[in-house]
Amino acid sequence: MTDLGPNDMQTHSAQPQTTDAAKKKEKKKKTLGREILEWVLTIAVAIALALVIRTFVFEPVRVDGSSMINTLHHNEFMVVTKYDYLFDDPERFDVVVCYYPGGDHTYRVKRVVGIPGDTVAMRNGVLYVNGEAVEESYIDYPANYEMAETVVEEGHYFVLGDNRASSKDSHVSTVGQIPREDIKGHVRLVIYPFNAIRTIQ
Repeated sequence: MTDLGPNDMQTHSAQPQTTDAAKKKEKKKKTLGREILEWVLTIAVAIALALVIRTFVFEPVRVDGSSMINTLHHNEFMVVTKYDYLFDDPERFDVVVCYYPGGDHTYRVKRVVGIPGDTVAMRNGVLYVNGEAVEESYIDYPANYEMAETVVEEGHYFVLGDNRASSKDSHVSTVGQIPREDIKGHVRLVIYPFNAIRTIQ
């Protein structure tokens, strides 16, 4: 049996310490990698969930322009619900966000005044739907144009801005009637500024 000197003892006892340190380092690397993966997965799930909510449930949208005064004002933020129109169609006088045909997929905020099969006309600043004058308490700026009676086509909707005197909408030939698939949501309420929170009718 060979005796071990002091140097030999140090050499042999140091080996387990090096192995333990390597194991700890390796474990630390695995833990860090797993943590990064978990964060990536969490962020991916959050993004996917946000996209689903925005596409099918609701979306905050900023008002841009004055075509809906005094119902909506420039730079207000509104909540637009999407689920309303997944299985049901827009109703007459809903305030909606839509795309204009041939446009750049920018949201336009307008009011539906004619649904498929309706006749729509404008005389002396008064809206007529199916031959009947419509009382519109939300109109502060009546139309300054005349519009002959127009039939709303199947699968289309006739939309106007509440600021009738200054709105590019379905009464303009370059816009015209809006296809059903281009109506993307129902405006429900204003959420900002906080002192102007209100539901939209």
